[in-house]
Amino acid sequence: MNRLAVIDIVGLSEKLIGEHTPFLSQWLKDKHLSQIEPVLPAVTCSAQTTYLTGKWPSEHGIVGNGWFFKDTQEVSLWKQSNKLVQAENVWDIARKKNPEFTVANMFWWFNMYSTADYTVTPRPQYRADGQKKPDCYAKPAALRDELQQQLGTFPLFDFWGPRTTIKSSKWIAEASKVVEEKYNPTLLLVYLPHLDYVLQKFEQANPSVAKDLQEIDELCKDLISYLEGRGMEVMVLSEYGISKATQPVHLNRRLRENGLIQIREENGLELLDAGESKAFAVADHQVAHVYINDLSQKEQVKKILEDTPGVELVLDEEGKKEYHIQHERAGDLVVVAAENHWFTYYYWLDDQKAPDFARVVDIHKKPGYDPVEMFFDPKKKFVFPRLAFKLLKKKLGFRTLMDVIPLDASLVKGSHGRVNIDNQDKPVLISKEEKAALIDPTQIQELILQKIFA
Repeated sequence: MNRLAVIDIVGLSEKLIGEHTPFLSQWLKDKHLSQIEPVLPAVTCSAQTTYLTGKWPSEHGIVGNGWFFKDTQEVSLWKQSNKLVQAENVWDIARKKNPEFTVANMFWWFNMYSTADYTVTPRPQYRADGQKKPDCYAKPAALRDELQQQLGTFPLFDFWGPRTTIKSSKWIAEASKVVEEKYNPTLLLVYLPHLDYVLQKFEQANPSVAKDLQEIDELCKDLISYLEGRGMEVMVLSEYGISKATQPVHLNRRLRENGLIQIREENGLELLDAGESKAFAVADHQVAHVYINDLSQKEQVKKILEDTPGVELVLDEEGKKEYHIQHERAGDLVVVAAENHWFTYYYWLDDQKAPDFARVVDIHKKPGYDPVEMFFDPKKKFVFPRLAFKLLKKKLGFRTLMDVIPLDASLVKGSHGRVNIDNQDKPVLISKEEKAALIDPTQIQELILQKIFA
């Protein structure tokens, strides 16, 4: 067997490789770059699972970063159990070919309770006093302690939120080196999220983009050189490219204005009552699953969505089949944003009634993805002294709300999820062998297996 490392540089597209990425530009000279036709939705969980299983969402069931769980009548995002994946992973197939095959999964998603040999994934501690403490989960369990003793605690707040930095990607890269030396896996999967942040926060011409490109390029130079020095072949890919998207679309507000959303009020604040709503949207970047509890309203809902500015596609059963997303977990309708648009989860009509979790980083309570979590509220005076005071209170054991996130969706400048995009914005695959200029995402699994068993 040949040993292979697959490095997922999130958000990388061909247009980003150039003057600010000298290492990747040089490394690419004796490699071949293909663009990957994005999977719908072009988001982390769906794309990664399609790559690893060689199946479409209609088969593996990962229809987004989250969905409406009909048995519990709850919207839930960022679940971590691999048991949610309804297809064989690449390592299961490889192990059948050769029982000595091993895999280490470093931060690709659905990385808990899987059949992978070695895994590390984010897993904060949620304490009884309300504190969220950085931590990770590993298999074997002792690996977690070994990594954090050697590298420090996993920098969770640099991984997501308004203070994201290169530190989280560096920690993952260094942890990957430790795992490589300790276990010598046949296949090493590495997730480097750094570009995901800046490309959603700023347009490409912003100097911050150049800075972050240089940072990820330096990190890739170090990691790729190390892995190649250990005799591993390296394949680089991305899940999606990130395109300009400055126009937010509030689907749930639109549905609410048409009497389809049910609200529960608590302490003067509004919560989405998904199970009692006639129809509601689970927004996920540029794609939304619209679930219709009262199917007599389906045609009305479809018409409302089709008439909404910023909507490109409203997929019914036939449309879902065409885009390989017909699955029981998918919405009754799947909505795709138009170019330069993206979908918020916002359902309130008055910011004074927004739920308390709207102004904090809380990826599990929000009934949809919220990229505004990457910003500090520019309207709050003295936001950093306020934040320091709140952190001090937390350290002293007081419960406090870290309400520093704005409710201004216009701050977002980039997004992903839609598939009818320019080639320069599509995800990429970089490897030694020449391949077609454009490949399907379902081909990635077979390409990995070909590399290992060539």
